[in-house]
Amino acid sequence: MRIASPSMSELHAFVAAARTGSFTRAAEELCVTQGAISRAVARLEAHFGKPLMKRDAHRLELTETGRDLLAAVGEPLSAIELASAGLLRGRGHNELVLSSVPTLASVWLVPRMRDFAARHPEVQVRFVPYRKDEDFSGATPDAAILTGIGQRQWPGLDCTYLIGREVVPVCHPDRAARAQWQAPGDLGREPLLYHTTAPGNWTQWLRAAGAQPPALNLVSGFDQVSILIQAAIADMGVALVQRCLVREVVEQGRLVVPFDLPIELERGYFLCCPPGRSRQPALEKFRQWLLEMAETERASGR
Repeated sequence: MRIASPSMSELHAFVAAARTGSFTRAAEELCVTQGAISRAVARLEAHFGKPLMKRDAHRLELTETGRDLLAAVGEPLSAIELASAGLLRGRGHNELVLSSVPTLASVWLVPRMRDFAARHPEVQVRFVPYRKDEDFSGATPDAAILTGIGQRQWPGLDCTYLIGREVVPVCHPDRAARAQWQAPGDLGREPLLYHTTAPGNWTQWLRAAGAQPPALNLVSGFDQVSILIQAAIADMGVALVQRCLVREVVEQGRLVVPFDLPIELERGYFLCCPPGRSRQPALEKFRQWLLEMAETERASGR
């Protein structure tokens, strides 16, 4: 029987180039030269007798045939890569390699992991360093908890919303006592603390609260929510943070919520993975457990 499929190396080169939109980035990802990627794609086009990509000086664009091929081979290649990596590392079906946004991991996830271990003692969860631009180009992680807006932001990934869209303003108790704000719009005149990846959150929250945002006094930006929370505790200003991340410090009285409104923004925490890894048994168990934990948090009103 004549084999109709091309080689795996050619398919890997094509998928990497299609995903990154660049022969150069695909070459870096696969640790080969740019010429090797170009030649592999050319061999594929010769094999099928049709162009797969349109090339110009700035980017690559898939043809209709290229899109069909990517849809057909992308997920199977990911599954083969996952299985191969697992065998090489001696991993079984019950090991899960995970990365997570650091603040969510330390404040919300890790304190609950004992419950997951009790329910699923057969599953071994191993954490690896977090990358905010995780593209799953390597063998690990199997999944990552990322912060963003979901499928529109990561169209090539399987994304499950967990928690984090509900945000609240927090500040030091002494600041709230001194200010005696009467309405949410009053906060706009305070020194406002914000996350550097989402400086527009304050404007969105104030509008959702029924206030006309004034010229906001955005004084300090931070690239981690944990530092943002500490800045509010240090009375540097008023911070806008995910409710799930400040429950404990609010209960301790270290921060107060001046206007506790049920406002949700677009950004949140999502469990993301390549489609080929979404049915991994350990990941399925972990996803269902995460969703239960998130629902319990929301239902409790905390």
